[in-house]
Amino acid sequence: MAVLTTTLCSSPINRIHTATTTTDLSLKHSNCNLTLQWKKQGRRKSSVAVVSRNCLNNNSYEYMMSSSSDDDITKVLKSFSDPSDALSFFKSASELPNLVHTTESCNYMLDLLRLNRRTGDMPLVFDVMQKQIVYRNLGTYITIFKALGLKGGIRQAPFALALMTKSGFLLNTYSYNGLIDLLLKSGFCKEAFAVYKRMLSEGLKPSLKTYSALMVSLGKRRDTQNVMLLLRDMEGLGLKPNVYTFTICIRVLGRAGKIDEAFQLFQRMDGEGCGPDVVTYTVLIDALCNAGKLQRAKEMFVKMRSSSHKPDRVTYITLMDKFGDSGDLDSVQSFWTEMEVDGYAADVVTFTIYIDALCKAGKIDDAFVTLNSMKGKGISPNLQTYNTLIRGLLRADRVDEASELFASLGSLNIEPTAYTYILFIDYYGKLGEADKALETFEKMKVRGVVPNVVACNASLYSLAELGRIGEAKKMFYELKKSGIAPDSITYNMMMKCFSKAGKIDEAMKLLSEMVETGCDLDVIVLNSLIDTLYKADRVDEAWDMFNKMKEMNLSPTVVTYNTLLAGLRKEGRVHEAIELFESMGSCGPPPNTITFNTLLDCICKNDGVDLALKYLNEMTYRNCRPDVFTYNTIIYGLTKENRVLDAFWFFHQMKKSFSPDCVTLCTIIPSIVKYGKVDDALKMTQGFIRVRNRNRPNKIFWKDLMEGITSEASLDNSILFVEGLISNGTCTNDSVVIPLINTLCKQKKTLDAHSLFLKVTKDNGIQPTLEAYYPMIDGLLEDDFQEKAWELFKEMKNSGCAPDVFTYNLLLNDLAKSGKVNELFDLYDEMLCRGCKPNTITQNILLSGLVKSNSLKKAMDLYYDLISDGFTPTPCTCGPLIDGLLKKGKLDEAKDFFDEMVEYGCKPNCAIYNILMNGYGKAGDVETACELFNKMVKEGIRPDLKSYTILVDCLCLVGRVDDAMYYFEQMKGTGLDPDVVAYNLMINGLGTVRRIEDALGLFDEMRARGISPNLYTYNVLILILGIVGRIEEAGRMYSELQVMGLEPNVFTYNALIRGYSLSGNPGHAYAIYEKMMVGGCSPNTGTFAQLPNQPGLLI
Repeated sequence: MAVLTTTLCSSPINRIHTATTTTDLSLKHSNCNLTLQWKKQGRRKSSVAVVSRNCLNNNSYEYMMSSSSDDDITKVLKSFSDPSDALSFFKSASELPNLVHTTESCNYMLDLLRLNRRTGDMPLVFDVMQKQIVYRNLGTYITIFKALGLKGGIRQAPFALALMTKSGFLLNTYSYNGLIDLLLKSGFCKEAFAVYKRMLSEGLKPSLKTYSALMVSLGKRRDTQNVMLLLRDMEGLGLKPNVYTFTICIRVLGRAGKIDEAFQLFQRMDGEGCGPDVVTYTVLIDALCNAGKLQRAKEMFVKMRSSSHKPDRVTYITLMDKFGDSGDLDSVQSFWTEMEVDGYAADVVTFTIYIDALCKAGKIDDAFVTLNSMKGKGISPNLQTYNTLIRGLLRADRVDEASELFASLGSLNIEPTAYTYILFIDYYGKLGEADKALETFEKMKVRGVVPNVVACNASLYSLAELGRIGEAKKMFYELKKSGIAPDSITYNMMMKCFSKAGKIDEAMKLLSEMVETGCDLDVIVLNSLIDTLYKADRVDEAWDMFNKMKEMNLSPTVVTYNTLLAGLRKEGRVHEAIELFESMGSCGPPPNTITFNTLLDCICKNDGVDLALKYLNEMTYRNCRPDVFTYNTIIYGLTKENRVLDAFWFFHQMKKSFSPDCVTLCTIIPSIVKYGKVDDALKMTQGFIRVRNRNRPNKIFWKDLMEGITSEASLDNSILFVEGLISNGTCTNDSVVIPLINTLCKQKKTLDAHSLFLKVTKDNGIQPTLEAYYPMIDGLLEDDFQEKAWELFKEMKNSGCAPDVFTYNLLLNDLAKSGKVNELFDLYDEMLCRGCKPNTITQNILLSGLVKSNSLKKAMDLYYDLISDGFTPTPCTCGPLIDGLLKKGKLDEAKDFFDEMVEYGCKPNCAIYNILMNGYGKAGDVETACELFNKMVKEGIRPDLKSYTILVDCLCLVGRVDDAMYYFEQMKGTGLDPDVVAYNLMINGLGTVRRIEDALGLFDEMRARGISPNLYTYNVLILILGIVGRIEEAGRMYSELQVMGLEPNVFTYNALIRGYSLSGNPGHAYAIYEKMMVGGCSPNTGTFAQLPNQPGLLI
């Protein structure tokens, strides 16, 4: 069929008419019987098909002229298989006055060109969108980015813009404004700000709406610096800020705590001819309240009332809420009255705020009265009201009432939300009851309440605090699986969990995940990671993290610097700490008191108190006020350098501004006592106690003070100080003497401790408590002063001081060791009669005592009686019983007993295996001993030094020296260091089989390892050297042991006599015998057996 043509300028309309007719109107059977031959005409007429308008009937033409539907245009575009045809049609359609492209048709065209790698034609489509003001949505830019080879979505906009420009995409003002808006709505504030800066660099002027949106977004991130930069930029471009712009800036400054700057902006508004409105006033009042400046907030409220902008309901709600938070109920009631005078009737919101204020003031019962009043006025409480009451009850630890109120919500037709459950989860978590917190979380899910990120965070807090990493990971991954995006708090909780478990690398992976998923990083997360890395001794990584903060557009806070300073202090890196501190003024936040304290502590701990004093003076110039910690640090530095008089002077200077605390006294008093100024120390302590009359120091204070004194001062001065405290009435109980008794007993000066105890209790009338009796009795028993210990125990009971289970255990153990079984059980009966409940250690002592007294059957009977009463044995329970059975030769019974341990809830440990191996080995059953060793290893129980020593001993006894040597070397391979006993056994075993050189090699090895041979070592070597005829070497060993300060015993002499006798040198043998007698060493039967011409001599 012939194709009818007209001029090129008249053709575009016919193309859309023909295509539309073909797809929608089915005009292929029209009066003109028209057939469209697009491809042929495309080749002849520059890809433009030209159809005569006159060939179409009027109805069809009018329809096509009026058609501007996105669906119509997109359908036509989709009908083309050739992108060139589609593009030609797209361009022609864009020239029609009655047809306007839409986002869908343009995006389709862009994607079609992208798929066909026609990137060069895409700017034409984008230009049409800009000229026709077609909305460029997220899909528009994603398609372009993909065409340019960029991955990562809209977030790549700052980088993509440069590539777009190179490829011919020239964005106009509207496109930039739209792109910034898209980025902000997608949560990419940093990228939006980067696009804004590029927009300025191209000489384009952002709209007022763009500036406002950027300010709001940056304000949410507390980025006051860039918000104020935006304000200056817009004014520089001639854009006049309106009341909305100013209000945004005031809100941002207020939330950042920059109240003075917010006020300056507020005052500037009138000068700019843009007076504040009710929202501005309310925003500033809210900022003042948040900053704790409640009086200024009231003044602003008064000023507002006197202006043309009267407070509205939001203003009153803000004031009532903030003053309620501070516990100022009078002001809340006053605002309530003024609100009603201004015509705002109390509603559910105001009632709920008032109830919240009552709860925060601890007036829970009044809050419930208000609830009833609210109902009486016909105002129905909502879920927020009940949540407020539940929160108040939980804050007051009235959890049962809170649970009851929660249970009643169903009957009130109120469905709890995730927040209601969060209140309980948070309460249990902070109480350390993680299981209850998780139980509540599970209940929430079971009842169909979808957990939100806050609920998960509250649950994760509980798990993080307890380090329950497995459950935390499970919850975290379930959260992501459910489609809920973790926030910075979620990540922080998980990092805390990983850090507590020592899994720092996994915490670092989470940081990378945060960046990849677009979760906004905050300084708190990074501060936490820096602290974690430092504590894990990954110092370089901590500093890398600090340096990367700038790359992340995050400004280090004073907390960041304080964390790093604390790390440098821990490492003693004074110079680096000072450098970091000095950098704060120029490129970081100003230091606070904590910063100074950390630096001073670092300097003082490294003997630089004079430099610390210099920085102390600098504090006043930096508007930092010293606190008690500051003074304590300087006092510590002075006492460390033995400048006691300076510390004394500084202490009195401190008292002009602060009351010394317990740390102060524990720092300075030991040095004063050390220098013999006991009277001054007593006066200082007495004054300190007098000032703290209502809050007298507890036992921990006296313990810390006396431990400091005993470590610094002489015992004589320490005792004088204690006696002085008691005699002048500063300390009226035994708290001060207990630490001194402990110290004296640890130093094995038990009798001195006992004398002090008697003097304090008898002469000064101090009634000793259990805490004083226990260490005194323990010390006396430890140093074998049993009689005095039992006297003290008797006195303790007579004085009315009831012994506890630990005291009874001391004395029961003494009787058990002595084999006094009858007395042991008499004391046990007494213990029960006095109502003192025995513990596992008590029962173990009884069983061990019976075994030691050769009453194994009674011990076994008692054991099974205890088991039948529900007693759970420990390895310490079973060990003596197994040992007793083995020593009786009852190996099978011992093995059976071992096997049934697990049934009673007692898992064998290394000590139990050692007892069994020793028993079987000594009985000659070395195979079983080795099997037990292997079983122990297989069960994951690490053998200790004793395990290997037992095995070496057993194998040597049966002559399996090579096997013994194998385990001896294995012991060293596992990182265990053989002791002198292990070396002696191996040397003896080698000597027994005449492997003299190997034995001497071990002897040299043990000395090279710093292990001093003992008399047994020398005796063994002298014996085996003598037996093999190396008597001269044996003689040198004898001389060496004496040089080492060891005293030869009868076995030493016997070995030498034997050696000389075997070598045919009877004269030397008798000479040794004479030396033995002269030295006062009594011979035994073995001595005479070794002398020459004696029948017992072994040739």
